[in-house]
Amino acid sequence: MTEMPYAVEMKDIVIRFPGVLANDHVNFTLKQGEIHALLGENGAGKSTLMNVLAGLYKQTSGTIKIYGEPVNFHSPKDAIARGIGMVHQHFMLVPTQTVTENILLGLNEPRFFMRLAEYDQKILALQEQFGLRVDPTAKIWQLSVGEQQRVEILKTLYRGARILIMDEPTAVLAPQEIEELMGTMRAMVDQGKSIIFISHKLHEVTAVADRITVLRKGKVTAEGRSMEGLTKEDLARLMVGRGVVFTVEKTPQTPGDVVLSVKDVEAVNDKGVPALRKLSLEVRAGEILGIAAIAGNGQSELAEVITGLRPCSGSIKINGQEVSNRPPSAAIKQGVSHVPEDRTGVGSAPNMTITENTIMKCYRQAPIGNGWSINFTNARQRARELKDAYDILAPGVRTMARKLSGGNLQKVILAREISSQPQLMVAVQPTRGLDVGAIEAIQKLLLAQREAGTAVLLISEELEEILALSDRIAVISEGRIMGILDADQADVHEIGLMMTGTAVH
Repeated sequence: MTEMPYAVEMKDIVIRFPGVLANDHVNFTLKQGEIHALLGENGAGKSTLMNVLAGLYKQTSGTIKIYGEPVNFHSPKDAIARGIGMVHQHFMLVPTQTVTENILLGLNEPRFFMRLAEYDQKILALQEQFGLRVDPTAKIWQLSVGEQQRVEILKTLYRGARILIMDEPTAVLAPQEIEELMGTMRAMVDQGKSIIFISHKLHEVTAVADRITVLRKGKVTAEGRSMEGLTKEDLARLMVGRGVVFTVEKTPQTPGDVVLSVKDVEAVNDKGVPALRKLSLEVRAGEILGIAAIAGNGQSELAEVITGLRPCSGSIKINGQEVSNRPPSAAIKQGVSHVPEDRTGVGSAPNMTITENTIMKCYRQAPIGNGWSINFTNARQRARELKDAYDILAPGVRTMARKLSGGNLQKVILAREISSQPQLMVAVQPTRGLDVGAIEAIQKLLLAQREAGTAVLLISEELEEILALSDRIAVISEGRIMGILDADQADVHEIGLMMTGTAVH
C-alpha cells in the first residue's frame, strides 16, 4: 500500500525582502485531514510563509508540492485553482458591498445577471452547514469585526477550498464564537479538508491541533511535532526561546480622582440601531476599569463616543471638561489616548512610515513641529527611540506600517499613545491576535500606565485578560450596564450570565 502524499509539502523555503530574511530554509508539511498549527512570535515569518502558499508572494528558493505534485504559483488564482484558500488576519473585503457580493467577487459565476436573492439563499445554506451566521444582505461596513471574519471564512469555503490557511481566525471572535469555530474546523477536517491554523492563543492550539510547527526569527524550532504531551508552557518556550509568565503581577493601589465620567449616554451603531442605552460609568486615576461584553453589545461605540469618533446624547466629561460631540482633538487636548480595535483602518496609516505614524499626535509641537514644517531629523530620532523602547521589529523607522506584523503594528500604536503621557487611556482589544511574548509585554505596559496614575478603560473580549488586569469590571449587554464588580471578588460564571443579558442579584 503506497503512502498518501502530503496535502502540502514545502521544502527549504527561503524568502528574502530588502534587508530582511523572512524565512530561512523552512520545511513544512500538512497531512490530509489534519489541523496543523503554525506558531511563532509576531514577525517570525508565519504569515509570509503562508502568503507564498496562497500565491501572494514568490519564494526566493525552495519547492512546494500539493498532493504530491510540484507547483509554481504566480498568483492567488493559481493557488485557489489547486484548492487552497486563505482566511487573512487583515480582511480582504470591499466595505461598500454586501456579504454575498463580497463572496461572489472574482468568480466566473454569475456572469451577466447577479440574481442576488438566489445567491443569498446559497450563502445562508453554507452558513447553516458550518455554523457561521451573518446577514448576506448587510454591507461589510455595517458589520462588526467578528462578523467580517466570518465573511472571510465563508468566502473561502464557497470557493470549495480543500486546504484552508486560517491566519488568526479566532483573534476577533468572542469565547462562544471560538467554541463554534473549533467545532466548524473539526467538521471540515471530518469532511476531508486540511487546515493550517495560525494562532497565538496557546490554549486553542492545545485544544484543536493535531501537529505543530514553530518558527522563531524565520527558522523552524519544531517541525511537525505531535501535540501529544505538549503543554502551553512548552509551546511558549519553543516560540520565544524562554519561559513565559502567564500570570500578571498587579500591585494593590488606591485609585485617585475621577478622570472619566460617562452619564446617561445613548448612541446608535452604523446600522442606526441603538448601541448604548442610558449608560453611566466612572474611571479614576490609577485604576483599570475592564469592560466585559460579547462582540456587538455597544463596547466599540462606547470607545468611539469617548474619543470623539461618534455622536451621542448624554454627558462625557474628562477631568470635569465636557467632550461629548466634540472632535477627537478635544479629547486629545484633555489627555486621552486611544488604542482602537481596528489597527489598520483607524489606529494607523498603513501607507505611511513608522516615523510618520509615531508623530501623528505631536507633529504640531516642538521639537517635531516647527511652525509650518516638520523637523524630520527630530521625528526620526524620536521614532528610533520608541522603536528600541517598545521592541518594534522592523528594518528601520522608514518602513511602511503596512509591512509590519500585527503585533509590531500594535506596538507602534501603543508607543505613540503612551508617549503622549495620557490622563485617560481607552484601550480596545489591545492584545487581539498577538503572540504570548507580545501579550505579556503589552499587559505590562497597561499595568505600568495604571501605576503611573493613568485612568485606563480596557475593552477586551478576552475574559481572562479582563479578570487579570482590571481593578473593577463593568459588564455590558445590549448597550446597558448589567453590573459593576470588584475584580478580586468577580465570579466568571456570574459575569458570563450578565454578558448574555441575565440580571444577577
